[in-house]
Amino acid sequence: MNHSDLRAKAPSLAAGMAAADHSPDIQLSQTRHRAALVESWHIAPGSTVLELGCGQGDMTAVLAEAVGPKGRVVAVDVAEPSYGAPVTIGESAARLMAGPLGPRLDFRFGTDVLDPSVDFPENTFDHVVLAHCSWYFASLGQLQDTLARVRPWARRLRFTEWDLTPTSDDQLAHLLAVLIQGQTEAAGSHGQGNVRTPFSRECLLRLLPDADWTADGSKPVDTRELQDGDWDITACLDLVERDDHLAVLPEPVRQLVLSQTDVLRAIAKPRGNRALAAYSVTAH
Repeated sequence: MNHSDLRAKAPSLAAGMAAADHSPDIQLSQTRHRAALVESWHIAPGSTVLELGCGQGDMTAVLAEAVGPKGRVVAVDVAEPSYGAPVTIGESAARLMAGPLGPRLDFRFGTDVLDPSVDFPENTFDHVVLAHCSWYFASLGQLQDTLARVRPWARRLRFTEWDLTPTSDDQLAHLLAVLIQGQTEAAGSHGQGNVRTPFSRECLLRLLPDADWTADGSKPVDTRELQDGDWDITACLDLVERDDHLAVLPEPVRQLVLSQTDVLRAIAKPRGNRALAAYSVTAH
């Protein structure tokens, strides 16, 4: 497949996702974003791909299209199939498996690659992909261990995440929402939110050599079409309103979080908050 055609296929790929039944426009923008990423990674037809943190399968579907009928995508997530709303990740995977991409896909939910029972022969995969999932990790140490664990299995790493460095003032609300959630986690109030361990692009680049990866490319990724700024702000405000979550924080941290939340309420819009940019890193 010509990689220039991948973004053109985004509408049909998005329509095949279960979440499109509820929010077709949102699903399309999310799929376009991932199609642009995969185009930039030059994943060839016939490739084998291990995707970590596949979630609903937004990136999985694009990867499956890129590798073609002779390729294979093994999509792994620690969550159980019942996780997610209004569509569970299991329901979303079932929709993809029943469609034309199904023969190229292998979903494995409830799977932690750090479990010794999970193993693959050396160089099973041409690529290992982590797309907007690394802030879900409980710690940087867990992320480093995971990257080291998959190193023998794959020849190349394709990684993308939000960039903590804002490029414009209208991204500050998203940044603040992310940092507040990261602070509550770091201070010992642990949850299951999307943002648990936010870190910078520079931090990732420092971490990669310790996991035996050598970065060979890094570039910014446009996210202006994405809605994640609104989602993270809503998640942050909902979190702070939970007394049980704040009660376990040391009092100085709790007051700091509450003050920052006051600022967040003052600068965030009801909707249409611009998301932070993202970045893409490739390594071998």
